[in-house]
Amino acid sequence: MAITRMKEGGLHISLAAERVGTLFGLPITNTLLAAWFVMIVLSLTAFFVGRNPKVIPGKVQNFFEMLLDFVLGFIEQTLGSRALAIKYLPLLVTIFLFIFASNLFDFLPFFGSVGIYHGEEFIPFLHAVNTDLNVTLALAIIAVISIEVAGVVALGAWTYAGKFFNFSSPLNFFVGIIEFVSEMSRFISFSFRLFGNIFAGQVLLSVIALFVPYGLPVPMMAFELFVGFVQAAVFAMLTLFFIKIAITAPHGHGSEVAHAPAH
Repeated sequence: MAITRMKEGGLHISLAAERVGTLFGLPITNTLLAAWFVMIVLSLTAFFVGRNPKVIPGKVQNFFEMLLDFVLGFIEQTLGSRALAIKYLPLLVTIFLFIFASNLFDFLPFFGSVGIYHGEEFIPFLHAVNTDLNVTLALAIIAVISIEVAGVVALGAWTYAGKFFNFSSPLNFFVGIIEFVSEMSRFISFSFRLFGNIFAGQVLLSVIALFVPYGLPVPMMAFELFVGFVQAAVFAMLTLFFIKIAITAPHGHGSEVAHAPAH
């Protein structure tokens, strides 16, 4: 999605991300550049924060340790196993941090304001990452595949497939097919939920900034920042809860979760 300002002062809104160049014949869009920027910043932050941990932590290390311990405890409580919590912590935290940082960086002054003109249309070099459906769909694919792999690893391929293809009775078969369709629909629900909320927020802010440029955009930006945090948390938590469902054995197949021994 692209929201660009025309020279005469109007707005141009397009669902497609804007191309700023090519690399080996592949299109490079402003949302792709923004995603690279987010990943570089997160990687550098992780490097500098974790490069020299101390036995007696300082304020910064202590803050991150407390935050990580809280998140790990929540995941452990949800999955019922510390070993599983440690196993899926990197995936869930990475998803949250990438989405939240992408939404947060949308408000940096050089996002959407530094670029070039193509004719009368202004093309920014960096644009809101999650307003590109390709990005949210890629995140959805990663999340859904991780959920399915978690279920297969925990229960075994045969038992996990039995959740969706149950031939014990016509009713169970019909219910299983519905579950399978519901499972596949997560590609759409994950991607469009995030895309739709961030898209709507960007359009709203652009319209408000055009018609009421003083005062009103500030509280709306604070609200959209909160929405960005909520969307990141919702995406990560839904991934966690669906993993919980995936590793839960179907009725009649023994224990609820394939528990790993706690460290």
